Amino acid sequence: MTTLVEPDPAAQPAGNRGLRLPGRRDRGSLQIGVAVLWLSLIVLLPLAAIVWTSAEGGWEAFWSAVTTPSALASFRVTLTISVIVTVVNAVFGLLIAWVLVRDDFPLKRAVDAIIDLPFALPTIVASLVLLSLYGPGSPAGIHIQHTAWGVGLALAFVTLPFVVRAVQPVLLELDHEVEEAAASLGANNLTIFVRVILPALAPALLSGAGLAFSRAIGEFGSIVLIGGAIPGKTEVSSQWIRTLIENDDPVGAAAISIVLLLISFVVLFVLRYLGARAARREATTG
Repeated sequence: MTTLVEPDPAAQPAGNRGLRLPGRRDRGSLQIGVAVLWLSLIVLLPLAAIVWTSAEGGWEAFWSAVTTPSALASFRVTLTISVIVTVVNAVFGLLIAWVLVRDDFPLKRAVDAIIDLPFALPTIVASLVLLSLYGPGSPAGIHIQHTAWGVGLALAFVTLPFVVRAVQPVLLELDHEVEEAAASLGANNLTIFVRVILPALAPALLSGAGLAFSRAIGEFGSIVLIGGAIPGKTEVSSQWIRTLIENDDPVGAAAISIVLLLISFVVLFVLRYLGARAARREATTG
């Protein structure tokens, strides 16, 4: 019988005692360092630059920039249309995701690929397409250029994929046995959807809606042509920022940007918090 003997560290050559291969902890530290560095270059440093620029004139200049009638009007238009578009996309995005996951129909793969088109299409091209369809020479006879309807349609176009792609993977992973059990107990389709399916989809739906809202309040390219930037009517905050830059007011433009960033951060934080609570409640009841 052969006996395995552990090597004696003292018997090893002196030159090898301090040598060890990189372990999992070393690789993890390197990955974290690279991730933090990249995040700083892409996100944190630009945000810090905007904050620094907005603070150059002091608090009074910042407050004055964000409370002018034009700024307040742009905030009102931006938030009103963005909230409406987010709610509409939350409903129809969920419906589209449901159809793509639960139903089979011709050209299903093509429709699934089209959902990502707003991600790949330059936003100015989207504005041009919408203007061609719903502008003065509309083949459908619908003229919504320079109206809030046109701005809302453009924002709905560019934000729809956020909801669909957030909900779709969760729908794919749902356990059908739970739905079948509820149906066997006499629950109708509406009850199954509200009591069984919707609670499981709530975290993903809220996350997708938050991303759609954040994209909507900062959108620029898709509304340039069809919106028209009419003050108090179709001029959103991103277009007011461009006006401030053209008028050589970078401090005011940075101040408006900070307000939009804060609104976006608060909305995302609240929706993520609500989504996490819904997920914990679902895990507990499940």
